[in-house]
Amino acid sequence: MAEVMREMLISHDSSETRVAVLEDGALVEFYLERAKRSVVGNVYLARVRDVLPGMQAAFVDIGLEKNAFLYVDEVVTGDGSVEVPRREISQLLSPGQQVVVQVLKDPMGTKGARVTTDVTLPGRFLVLMPFSEFVGISRKLPDAERERLHALITEAAPPGIGLIVRTAAAGASDKDLLADLEFLQRLWKRVQHQATEALAPEVIYTEMDLALRFTRDVFGEDFKRLVVDDRATYDKVVSFLKKSSPHLVKRLSLYREKVPLFDHAGVDMQIDTVLERTVRLPSGGYIAIDQTEALTAIDVNTGSFTGRRSLEDTILKTNLEAATEVVRQLRLRDIGGIIVIDFIDMEDVAHRQLLQQRLAEALERDRTKTRASEITRLGLVEMTRKNVTDGLYNVLTEPCPTCHGQGRVLSEATRRIMVERRMRETLLAGRSAAYLFGIAPETFAIVNQPGRNVLAALRAETRKQVAMVADPDCGPAEVRVLIEGKAGSIERALR
Repeated sequence: MAEVMREMLISHDSSETRVAVLEDGALVEFYLERAKRSVVGNVYLARVRDVLPGMQAAFVDIGLEKNAFLYVDEVVTGDGSVEVPRREISQLLSPGQQVVVQVLKDPMGTKGARVTTDVTLPGRFLVLMPFSEFVGISRKLPDAERERLHALITEAAPPGIGLIVRTAAAGASDKDLLADLEFLQRLWKRVQHQATEALAPEVIYTEMDLALRFTRDVFGEDFKRLVVDDRATYDKVVSFLKKSSPHLVKRLSLYREKVPLFDHAGVDMQIDTVLERTVRLPSGGYIAIDQTEALTAIDVNTGSFTGRRSLEDTILKTNLEAATEVVRQLRLRDIGGIIVIDFIDMEDVAHRQLLQQRLAEALERDRTKTRASEITRLGLVEMTRKNVTDGLYNVLTEPCPTCHGQGRVLSEATRRIMVERRMRETLLAGRSAAYLFGIAPETFAIVNQPGRNVLAALRAETRKQVAMVADPDCGPAEVRVLIEGKAGSIERALR
């Protein structure tokens, strides 16, 4: 795979903190944090509210609006084991019990957070697992480095404590690694102490803010630079890197120009594409992304691209471009759960293998855990991607009050027929001689189009006085009775 130039930009103001990751100038990851921060990684002293044997799960109160969900497989026993055959949630937890949990997934929609009792604490180079004795090394590290790190950490690991060596540990000195281990051990002791002093529900460990978290978890040797546009945030990042990775401080810079950082780097323009259903491909084709509650469907189309050689080559080029762009959009929008990609059908087996390879190469750059099936003869690929947050699209948007999030609205003909029917039903059922109706301004214009004598038809059919006005408080197909009374009362009210 060709080497990619990676950059990280951090922008902070009074409203939010934004982090952008660019690869060869293209935005591939974007996260923002507002007053309502993510709670993933936070550790709470929780109180069990309900134990549900039928679901093999429990609901625990961690102090948020909705109770958190704790599945039986996420409960560690006293000896730290989670692999006990045929465990029953009712034997492990009981209502009113206090338990230390860590958030795995933020609350999403109608669902509360998902939590585990198997707490892990991340450092710059290591992840501490207090309830495990497993020592693991990142698979992204070279074999020689994996062997060096495994030997060092295996010898240094305290009894009864598990550790994972992160990719950022590549090239780290023994001193830095052992210092990170010592820090994590002190942190775990502090969490344990807080748990004995707290009163459930209460947070006993808060994960780092977005800027520091990304510096710790993402920024490393493979980044050319890290640019920050806020002095206070810059100072925090410098302080953190001096303690953990001093050699990376020289890649950090403070942005001082008058033009906003994200405008200068062309990031804002790329963020706008997150809100679009279709994304154009370089050749003229496009992909269409539809997110539903159950899954995300991505459709690949040739669009205006007609190719120059043959239909097979046209389809192959479009699919190859789509494979790269689909993964970029998954990372950028942080789409999780089940994903189905509908590539254009390809009869040539070699072409399908080439597409599968391109997709796999693109997924290697994704930090989030993914699993993808092989491409079927119909061009379908089924994927799963770890779902941790609501995703950028849901953070930046909210359901439309008109269509209630369906993405479609009633047609003009439907609205006209519905308001006419509702007015007719009201007139026939009512006892008054005159009625003044209010309908939405746009619907009012539709009903009063030239050639439509709606009011005349209603008057003739019901033998009642009828008038209507545009009412901005009405929904698209809503009809409100504003005035009803004796004959002539409507005319007097409208004078």
